[in-house]
Amino acid sequence: MFNIEILTTDLDESIATIKNVAAIEAVVQLQEPWTYQTLNDLLEQDSISLMVVIHTSKNEVIGYCLYQVLFEQAEILRIGTHPDYQRQSIASQLFSKLNRILKNEKVESLLLEVRADNAPAIALYEQQRFEVIHRRKGYYKMTAQPAIDALIMQRMYR
Repeated sequence: MFNIEILTTDLDESIATIKNVAAIEAVVQLQEPWTYQTLNDLLEQDSISLMVVIHTSKNEVIGYCLYQVLFEQAEILRIGTHPDYQRQSIASQLFSKLNRILKNEKVESLLLEVRADNAPAIALYEQQRFEVIHRRKGYYKMTAQPAIDALIMQRMYR
């Protein structure tokens, strides 16, 4: 069992949680995972929030969603689930809670970016009613490998 909660605004009390998110980020992000310091710096901005999934019996972070709300538009900056807990509907439940929050805040649309070769993530996002609205050709560049396009996807709430 697990709980989904939004990190408190007191970052000093949230150090361990942010470190746990950074550890998951290091495992699930293929390119340039965000560090504790990067996450901490971002969370100092009023427009950015972090939702975490806590495994209740182990009291550990197993998933997260870092998002930003600017007026009527929101963007998922990062989302991830620890590999041991993937394919257990955790991301879907994160989306469910995020959608409720954003609708309550009168947000009209939610954006995210995904690698065009990340079929499991794209399938999840399509299931969550996201649609591709733009393609950035060759956006992701890795040494000695062909560049991968980035897909910009959007979900409308109206």
